[in-house]
Amino acid sequence: MSVEQLSFNHKYIIGISFISALGGYLFGFDFAVISGALPFLRTQFMLDAWWEGFLTGSLALGCIAGCLVAGNIADRYGRKPGLMIAAIIFALSSLGIAFSSSLSLFVIMRFAAGIGVGMASMLCPMYIAEISPAKVRGRNVAINQLTVVIGILVTNLVNYFIADTGPDAWRWMFGLGVVPSIVFLVGVLWLPESPRWLLKAGKEEEARRVLHKLGSESFVNTTFTEIEKSLVGVKKLSYKAVFEKSVRPAVVVGITLAVFQQFCGINVVFNYTSTIFESVGANLDRQLFETVAIGVVNLVFTIVAMWQVDKLGRKPLMLIGSLGLSVVYLILAFLLQNHYPAGMVSIFVLLAISMYAISIAPVTWVLISEIFPNKIRGAASSVAVISLWGAYFILVFTFPILAEKLGTFGPFYLYAGICFLGFLFIKGKVKETKGQTLEELEQTLIRH
Repeated sequence: MSVEQLSFNHKYIIGISFISALGGYLFGFDFAVISGALPFLRTQFMLDAWWEGFLTGSLALGCIAGCLVAGNIADRYGRKPGLMIAAIIFALSSLGIAFSSSLSLFVIMRFAAGIGVGMASMLCPMYIAEISPAKVRGRNVAINQLTVVIGILVTNLVNYFIADTGPDAWRWMFGLGVVPSIVFLVGVLWLPESPRWLLKAGKEEEARRVLHKLGSESFVNTTFTEIEKSLVGVKKLSYKAVFEKSVRPAVVVGITLAVFQQFCGINVVFNYTSTIFESVGANLDRQLFETVAIGVVNLVFTIVAMWQVDKLGRKPLMLIGSLGLSVVYLILAFLLQNHYPAGMVSIFVLLAISMYAISIAPVTWVLISEIFPNKIRGAASSVAVISLWGAYFILVFTFPILAEKLGTFGPFYLYAGICFLGFLFIKGKVKETKGQTLEELEQTLIRH
């Protein structure tokens, strides 16, 4: 029976996808809040280029730890407990950062926040992929990226409006994160466990009950059979299994895409907006305004990506984004190098954001959630996302140092070259995945 002949409970699936994706909102919050807070933190803690990079990147180090914890929890106890723990960590770390009295305590709390971000960045897309029918899976996983960018936009707006409250405005910027954390925790309590994990854990009746909530009897039977086949011969998982020859092609593609999503350089624009616009003479108000503009453009083009990811497909979007970013970065580097007005720089910064938002940002998460076999999905997703956050740390840690040595424009020439190499890799190695079940993909991707 074709996927199109099966009927689904679309409202329910969308509902639980959005609740799970609230973890993405918190991811967006912790990711974006640093951009508005950095001008205050430089003064508060007397940051040099090294410490500015380390303070910003400490989130990524926590993310790596979070992914390691999440992978183990996801495979041993289920996706839902991991989401609950992430929500609690988000809430406590937001308060911890807000009340930090020293740089060392701030970095420790930022690292703790990263644990929650890392867990959410791995578990939310995985959970959504596992409860979504094949023909809408790309759109549903992209909901997670939508909530990420909503989190970024709302955070940037809040930062903009409370920036005038005094030198301790940064404490409010971070502390307000406790509100969406509690909303997320309450929402997760309502979520069902992933049917794929339930079946893997031997809880067949519970898996059937969840599948009945998701779709028709034919959908339940077809999905149940496909999952059972994919789990035949599964043994206790170790991370060694991720690098077995039979699954290596999918793992290599997943890790490379995860690293490329960061080394493409766009998160420098998100995290160091103030630094970039300060280099062309923009004042603090204009710097914070640009973070809001970036958030708006990011949101609009993420919605476009959600509309197209299951129509145009994953690979075409990734090709457009990687090549487009390469060209835009070359122009942006030239403008920064020659001190063009902030308005002109803003046009190409926003163009770069739009390229990223319609392609590499959401589609990388979609592909990571899709391409790994059922029996290693938790561990393989963990390895890929750990690689992503390791690359993010390197990116944001090195930018202030490179900008100090080369000028703010210098790193963008490097990112342009990386984006072109990414275009070549995607063209040669990435297979289209739209419209196929996770179990069908398991067979086709491993064969390649």
